[in-house]
Amino acid sequence: MFSVTVRDHIMIAHSFQGELFGPAQRLHGATFVVDATFRRASLGEGNIVLDIGLAAQELNAVLAQLNYRNLDDEPDFAGINTSTELLAQTIADRLADRISSGALGEDARGVTGILVTLHESHIAWASYERAL
Repeated sequence: MFSVTVRDHIMIAHSFQGELFGPAQRLHGATFVVDATFRRASLGEGNIVLDIGLAAQELNAVLAQLNYRNLDDEPDFAGINTSTELLAQTIADRLADRISSGALGEDARGVTGILVTLHESHIAWASYERAL
């Protein structure tokens, strides 16, 4: 299996509902380093997984929809706890949609999986992996 990973970051605000979250129920900020890994079994044209420049550009575009936002105010997240895990899934799904639409180029059509990891700090992170 071959893979290419691109990295970016987002800064968001949000709060959680439920006693499970203790003080995180109050509005707070988070900065995430975001890694998006694209996987495929064999290399495409030019012996690449996908165009790394397009992958970085499209990850940035997906994150721009979340960056500097209070997720509690975003319609897509109304009434939902925007956990790190859920945000990883949201980003992976949005990247998958962009692959399907051709925004990541023809080589990306050979990608069979995406792994998105959100690093909350140097000691804690969460990931979501999905097939295409």
